[in-house]
Amino acid sequence: MSEYTKPLPEPTTLTQPFWDGVKQHKLLAQKCASCGKLRHTPKPLCPNCLSQEFTWANLSGQGQVYSYTVMHRSPATSFDGDLPYVVALVELKEGVRMISNLVGCTPQQVRIGMSVKVVYEDVTKEASIFKFAPA
Repeated sequence: MSEYTKPLPEPTTLTQPFWDGVKQHKLLAQKCASCGKLRHTPKPLCPNCLSQEFTWANLSGQGQVYSYTVMHRSPATSFDGDLPYVVALVELKEGVRMISNLVGCTPQQVRIGMSVKVVYEDVTKEASIFKFAPA
């Protein structure tokens, strides 16, 4: 594994289970124990019913591109070699939306509604990240 130079996730107490799931190649979302609504990003309160009780639910990792942008200028020099790249808002089958890179296709091939699936990249011994690719 070569040295990874891009920013890594910085888990908090609230987000650690999510990142632990990604490390295990599982996509998780909080599920309210009171009303059953799924939510991402992790929050201490359910935005639907304000319950503080939740569990973690496995997600399918399958969805579609809800929106996207093509990056032509990088936010940091460590991303320069990836230009141009796609950042997509993906709506998963379960209704949760997540933002990540879309890989495995050119920016010109991306379309709203395009079917995608989660893919994982083990970037260090301690950290993995998730991305999406055409299904």
